[in-house]
Amino acid sequence: MSTTAQAPTPAPTKAPPAPIKAKQRLGDRVFSGTALGAGVVILIVLVLVAAFLVIQSIPAFQLDTSDNHILRGESFWTYVGPLVFGTLWASFIALLIAAPIAIGIALFISHYAHRRLAAFLGYIIDLLAAVPSVVFGLWGGLVLAPLLQPIYAWLNTNAAWVPFFQGQVSSTGKTILTAALVLAVMCIPIMTAICREVFLQTPKLHEEAALALGSTRWEMVRMAVLPFARGGMVSAAMLALGRALGETMAVTMVLSPSAVVSFLVLTSTNPTPIPANIALAFPEAHDTGVNTLIATGLILFVVTFAVNALARWIVARRAEFSGAN
Repeated sequence: MSTTAQAPTPAPTKAPPAPIKAKQRLGDRVFSGTALGAGVVILIVLVLVAAFLVIQSIPAFQLDTSDNHILRGESFWTYVGPLVFGTLWASFIALLIAAPIAIGIALFISHYAHRRLAAFLGYIIDLLAAVPSVVFGLWGGLVLAPLLQPIYAWLNTNAAWVPFFQGQVSSTGKTILTAALVLAVMCIPIMTAICREVFLQTPKLHEEAALALGSTRWEMVRMAVLPFARGGMVSAAMLALGRALGETMAVTMVLSPSAVVSFLVLTSTNPTPIPANIALAFPEAHDTGVNTLIATGLILFVVTFAVNALARWIVARRAEFSGAN
């Protein structure tokens, strides 16, 4: 009589031990709470600023403008249109001038200059960011404008085939081009600093591989560094543009303002940016005139927000392929 062997019953398996929860230190909790609080405060301040601008701007959007000494019987959009144009036009010219110079300086510091020379140049460029805007305004109005006036006259005489250089040349040199040059000098430090850090983040293997294949240094920069840093350069340009859009004192002290829409850059009739108009008109504003100026500030707030949102969208498209983040 045969008996079948029974399989041994498996021993009960123990439940896996519960993961040990790391004990958070007091310093970590304080830092985490502080960082979260700072982020919340930024959002609250942004919402409060936007709410203040919207509430204070409501009287300026009313149809009855007969008692508004700022509008002088015109509609608000007729008044603010040339100001928006002047803001965008001056900032665009400044960015057009500053971007190539800032990128060139950043490339020289990061890939061409000797280490000691690069450090010295980096300090000099960073020091430009510490100069107050009123100093740039004094320099632009008292020194730069008289120096540029003969150059403007020469451009008007010999390069009048360029539409921007036509018209009656300003006798003082205080034109939209002079203001844009001052803004460009103010934008160069921040754009140079950001581009320099982004260029230095380029993977060394990419640079060495390009050089090993026989590329010259410029070819290596063009094929390895610039594509990697494209998003970072866009971020730097938009940050510099944000400063140009909101600059007040330098433009006010350089520009001879007027509420016009003109692409001519050498004449004494210049479109006025919104910040300069607010600085010039606010001391004498009263009643609904104050609301009108605050409403132009709201328009500037929206324009700046839209520019930064566009920059973030451009950077996000290539964030995984670049050194933007």
